[in-house]
Amino acid sequence: MKADSKTSVLTQPTRRQLVSGIFVACSGYVFGTAVWAQSSDKKMTVQPATEANKKRTSLHQEIDYKASPQRIYEVLLSSKDFSAFSGVAAEIDPKVGGAFSMFGGLVVGRNVELVPNQRIVQAWRLSQEFPEGTYSLVKIELKPKDSGTRLVLDHTGFPEGHFDHLDTGWYSHYWEPLKKYLT
Repeated sequence: MKADSKTSVLTQPTRRQLVSGIFVACSGYVFGTAVWAQSSDKKMTVQPATEANKKRTSLHQEIDYKASPQRIYEVLLSSKDFSAFSGVAAEIDPKVGGAFSMFGGLVVGRNVELVPNQRIVQAWRLSQEFPEGTYSLVKIELKPKDSGTRLVLDHTGFPEGHFDHLDTGWYSHYWEPLKKYLT
């Protein structure tokens, strides 16, 4: 997604960018200090990747919530709710192909696939960190579990050396605040 500074219009990435260029091969911080430190009042120390995780470019997380898949799906795709739980401005067009801007515009992208109450797949980029036209892929699965939901995250295509920071950042800036918001 590219912003035209003269008209503030977002243009959709090409199919080639989404399909073949979605996976990131860039330097800089993915969800690095620019997003995490500037997006909230919380302090975050960025630590270098451990030697064991230095080459990892994908991560997998699972977290359980007491809320229904429908409620979590709605919150993650609602500008108002996302802003409320994250504490930072978000604009989200909740349809396939819809653009989003989160954390005050530091994270931008498009919804690639939406299966109501089950799956959210997004191509997204850090607007100040990623080279133009470069996106990573975030897939969130919502699976009913007991009377709540198991949320499964797969984040792929981020640069080597960022696994440890991202792994911590997803919990501290998404999953923990979301859990508090939903209770």
